Amino acid sequence: MLSTLPDGTYRFVALDVETACSDAASICQIGIACVGFDNSIETFATYVDPCMAFSGFNTQLHGICAETVRGAPMFRDTMAAMMPLLERHALVQHSSFDSRAISRACEAWGLPDPVLTWSDSVRIARKAWPEFKGQGGHGLGNLKHELNLEFEHHDAGEDARAAAMVVLKAEDVLAQDFDEIALTLLPKSKRQRV
Repeated sequence: MLSTLPDGTYRFVALDVETACSDAASICQIGIACVGFDNSIETFATYVDPCMAFSGFNTQLHGICAETVRGAPMFRDTMAAMMPLLERHALVQHSSFDSRAISRACEAWGLPDPVLTWSDSVRIARKAWPEFKGQGGHGLGNLKHELNLEFEHHDAGEDARAAAMVVLKAEDVLAQDFDEIALTLLPKSKRQRV
């Protein structure tokens, strides 16, 4: 499965993970959505053997169980294959959970914490659609309805694609490209260094 991992150069890459249990290190699926310079989206997802027990709650949420990941690559192998792509692109996550999960899984596997550049599509959505606050919010479930997005929630590849679509729609609403939007969301102290 990792042999089909995209290997091009993209505007940005959205990333999403699903976990086996409440431990953020228990990544059992990673999905990415690579946004091309023509705004096309190339999606990739792989199951990951978390080498941890699955909780019933998580399995009910995303449908992934121990049987699903039997024979899937372990996290260390998945990250080794994905790092060349991830390191050279700006990454988008929908909330800060995904970057925390990657860091926790790296720690659990004894890998160095990767130096990656993250933006949050929740913050981008808040900037583009402030009116959603208190009206269902800026989670993917509400944005699916409000923005007429078509995706299967709680599948890492689908959720990564949804985060990418949120950014593309926000670019239209804000009349700015992703790099400009991401820069405006940085704290002032970091903007001056960029």
